[in-house]
Amino acid sequence: MTFEIKGKDFIKNGKPIKLISGAVHYFRNMPDTWNDIFKKLKAMGCNCVETYCAWNMHEKQPGVYDFTNNLDIASFIKAAGEEGLMAIVRPGPYICSEWEFGGLPWWIQADEDIEIRCMNKAYIKHFDRYLDRMCDEIRPLLCTNGGNVIMVQCENEYGYYGYDKEYLNYLKEGFIRRGIDVPLFTSDGTSKEDLLDGTIDGCLATLNFGSKVEENFKAHDELYPDSPKMCMEMWNGWFDAWGDEKHHTTSAEDYAKVVDDMLARGSLNMYMFIGGTNFGFTSGANHYEKYLPDVTSYDYDAPLTECGDTTAKYYAVREVIKKYIDYPLPEVPANREKKAYGRITLGESVGFFDMIDVLSKPIHSDVPRCMEHYGTGYGYIAYQSTLNRDYDDVELTFSEIGDRAHIYINKNLIGIVYTNDEKLSVNITARQGDVLTILCENMGRTNFGPKMMKKKGIAGRCLIDDRIHFNWNVYPLPMDNLNLLTFSDKKPEEKSAFYRGYLNVDEAKDTFLRLDNFTKGFVTVNGFNIGRYWEIGPQKTLYIPASLLKEGKNEIVVFESDSIKGAPEIEFCDKPVLE
Repeated sequence: MTFEIKGKDFIKNGKPIKLISGAVHYFRNMPDTWNDIFKKLKAMGCNCVETYCAWNMHEKQPGVYDFTNNLDIASFIKAAGEEGLMAIVRPGPYICSEWEFGGLPWWIQADEDIEIRCMNKAYIKHFDRYLDRMCDEIRPLLCTNGGNVIMVQCENEYGYYGYDKEYLNYLKEGFIRRGIDVPLFTSDGTSKEDLLDGTIDGCLATLNFGSKVEENFKAHDELYPDSPKMCMEMWNGWFDAWGDEKHHTTSAEDYAKVVDDMLARGSLNMYMFIGGTNFGFTSGANHYEKYLPDVTSYDYDAPLTECGDTTAKYYAVREVIKKYIDYPLPEVPANREKKAYGRITLGESVGFFDMIDVLSKPIHSDVPRCMEHYGTGYGYIAYQSTLNRDYDDVELTFSEIGDRAHIYINKNLIGIVYTNDEKLSVNITARQGDVLTILCENMGRTNFGPKMMKKKGIAGRCLIDDRIHFNWNVYPLPMDNLNLLTFSDKKPEEKSAFYRGYLNVDEAKDTFLRLDNFTKGFVTVNGFNIGRYWEIGPQKTLYIPASLLKEGKNEIVVFESDSIKGAPEIEFCDKPVLE
């Protein structure tokens, strides 16, 4: 296959082609679902799939890479090719995507000299190493090498962020130097300023928007009159944040009309075709006036639901695409079976304080510092100190917190401080020799804008009665070693606790977990972290793919940070509730 850009056209094998693509993130979906997704993408009329690449998943520690399971991007691209789909790859280093830190690895923040997304030497050193390795995965799959990858992105929505053309040129030349010889592109907002700041000579300029095609192409038409017209992210829904009043949805008919308008003008990539799931601690956040952490589901109200079911939006868009193709579409595959396994009791538990020295080893610190300082990036961190005098109704204050802190005196919860609170403080009363514990949760690093570099844990001064308190033990808690926990049937004394139960399965099917008696925390299924829950919603269920279950006994562990509201019971349903 050959693919090139000539004037206003994309050219495949010597003939003009209209790209009709859908976004699918391999890292948000289980590998055993990829083929089903691709078949449904093809049956809707698409000829291409697009994906971001998540640097922070592939390089969890500097120089240590993971391309296994749902991080096997090469297998993902090959599987798309086997279904007859071209592929567009967006390797970063920055991707946004409502993903933790916009896809950047947390550990770059430990480098005090770093400044992201510019010609900063420390940043360049890290992303050069990553792109060397990522391009080793992509290069053999380029259409110039007999594969199906037709385009590769150079940076992402840079026009929204800053202005450093030297940096953009460095990235472009770096891809070329690494043997990426297919067309390169940028994608940006639609204003003239976005395009002037975010585009670069030698890269196709594409746009991101969700409506008003003619209006949004006005600046592009002026700046790039002889270029192909492509919406690289034609948004068909939106993401949800904890505390949103309801799940974001958009009209199937309205979106189908936008697809029609865009296809009449050029090419498009639907963002998303399937959103998938922010498993574990991978969801990002937006931070403007308020900090807004994203929920676990990335359903996005896309044509396929989080679990891969077709929707009214899917069929509405399919009817539009039929107008622009001259071949019959394959039959739409049936949706995968879902199962309601019913309610179970988590009959075993253990208090957080009973396990803190099992889950982590203390690091002495004169004063509390940010999570990244202690070599950890995700999950929780606990700061513990013995008080050296009596305190009567005095303020414990934070200058900055990332993102939500539980304050304990001994094992008694005194209060909770959230980064959005008007005042970052709680009053405490304690006696000399009491133990103060501050259990802090990272709820997701900001993935967009100028506040991305805000750190987690206690990121500023912590004062007791307007004085600095020294001598702390700090416990990093990535929560990736729950197999070390020791459970019993005894009820835990403190509100923060782990609960365990078992689900017996005769046949593994997709299912959805409700935790109505729980308040806030996360869940693991057979050791796999399926994500966070929080009673404030809008999301009320967590998706459990069939591949995480096995016939027979399945271990379910819940970490509840706030407190349960009744019996430790959970329910497995056959339908999601995203509200």
